[in-house]
Amino acid sequence: MYSQLLTAPIGSTLAKLAAPNVIAMFVTLATSMAEAYFVGQLGTASLAGLALAFPMMMLSMMVSAGSMGGAISGAVAQKLGAGDRKAAENIAFHAVLLSVILSVVFSLLFLLGGKTIYSSLGGAGHVLTEALAYSDLFFSGCITMWIATGINGVIRATGKMQVAAFAMSMGSIVQIIMSGLLVFGVGPLPSMGIAGAAMGALIGFSCSAVFQLWYLTRKSGVLRLHISGNAINTHVLADILKVGSLASISPLSSVATIIAITGLVATFGDDALAGYGIGARLEFLMIPLIFGIGSASITMVGAHFGAGAYARGIRIGWVSAFSAAGLSGIVGVFLAMFPGVWADLFSDSEAVRDACRLYLEIVGPFYAFFGLGLCLYFASQGARKLFWPVIGALSRLAVIVVGGWYLDARGDTTIADFFILISIAMTAYGIMTAGAIRLGAWTVGISLKQAKLKN
Repeated sequence: MYSQLLTAPIGSTLAKLAAPNVIAMFVTLATSMAEAYFVGQLGTASLAGLALAFPMMMLSMMVSAGSMGGAISGAVAQKLGAGDRKAAENIAFHAVLLSVILSVVFSLLFLLGGKTIYSSLGGAGHVLTEALAYSDLFFSGCITMWIATGINGVIRATGKMQVAAFAMSMGSIVQIIMSGLLVFGVGPLPSMGIAGAAMGALIGFSCSAVFQLWYLTRKSGVLRLHISGNAINTHVLADILKVGSLASISPLSSVATIIAITGLVATFGDDALAGYGIGARLEFLMIPLIFGIGSASITMVGAHFGAGAYARGIRIGWVSAFSAAGLSGIVGVFLAMFPGVWADLFSDSEAVRDACRLYLEIVGPFYAFFGLGLCLYFASQGARKLFWPVIGALSRLAVIVVGGWYLDARGDTTIADFFILISIAMTAYGIMTAGAIRLGAWTVGISLKQAKLKN
């Protein structure tokens, strides 16, 4: 498998690896759309509550799947690329252990501090109650998500993208079905309201985790996950955490950006907050689509850097990044031209729809820069060179914080001004990340003459 990765044509191989992931991510997109639709039928307060809680759920998922999962995938891919299966299997065991530990950390954070967090974002009254109903249930069982996404990173690193994509898609389909049944209540199942959406997510992740554990312990031919008989090695845990923690700054800054804007938009009322929540959800849903390509680049770049094929690995990173930029740009421009396609799906309130349409019309065309920067961030996990992609993400947050402070202090700010600010920040993110890598961020300490493969 890995000898083929090192010699096969870049474009077709990347497409072959990315296709299952992209399909699975479209299923994930449908899942989140269905969840928003179900909750939207409960009323504006429930939708606004979801706008507060959803970024926190996505933060946990981005850290588990994107940051730690990417660090796991990159580490396993480099060991497999170097031909060291035993070390790769050892990393897989520690990946599961680390997922369990970090799930407990996130559970405690949001179960103990959720009310304070959502109140600080402007949540009050029934909106706050709904946000906590979703958040408390989800984070009480988020260990299922952490295990599912952590193991998925191991499977992606083996190149078995079809298996990884099937596991994700299966979990998403189960989530759609169970969320619909539990939000409204059907037959003997109770009507749980917004909490039903959280329960549906946990059931879906549980199914995905069980399937993937079975596959890696019984069926995988590239490496096997050995749950017992392993000694805990703190150095392996530290190595994963070193890359994963640095990588986590990117999703943390993304969520901090959303939080900052959410707090400012909340001053315009519940309708504006709900409308912005629907619009901003598109950004969170673009992340899985970009991740579909980015996860393939983690495997390919990691395998090449592990084998010493640096020049070819760098080319793979650029091909994947521009592919992701094109995909996200097409989606963004389409929804900017036809914002009602998205806005009208989730609410019957015209005020909510207007706020969402305005967001899409202004921000949509700039999603290409977001896709460019984010995919390079994922590819950098394969190269294990994350400093500048993280700086790029922080630059986006800095633009929002400084610009938001200025707009708030000006006094005559409209909601459109904040949306323009988001567009500027996305552009800064993409340009800074791409510029840094073009100037050699991945090749610090590496001579391209060392590369074993030039083509």
